Amino acid sequence: MTDDTIYHIYAKNRCIYHNLEEGDFKEKWDMLNKIVGLMKTDYEHDDLSYVKLEPNHGIKGIDKVVYFEPAGSDSY
Repeated sequence: MTDDTIYHIYAKNRCIYHNLEEGDFKEKWDMLNKIVGLMKTDYEHDDLSYVKLEPNHGIKGIDKVVYFEPAGSDSY
């Protein structure tokens, strides 16, 4: 069984990356958190969030889980 999990990354409720596989997601998520932390931007850490879409192997469809980076914690 393959892992068909995909991710969408949001900044202020705007999707900026979609349909990312886990490796690409980790890379982009880390990059965005570094940019927001180091550079003056219109975004803050609290503006970043992501949705993890996991295949539901028992029932046809996809389960949706929304994740927000906890304040003060390290990202990927």
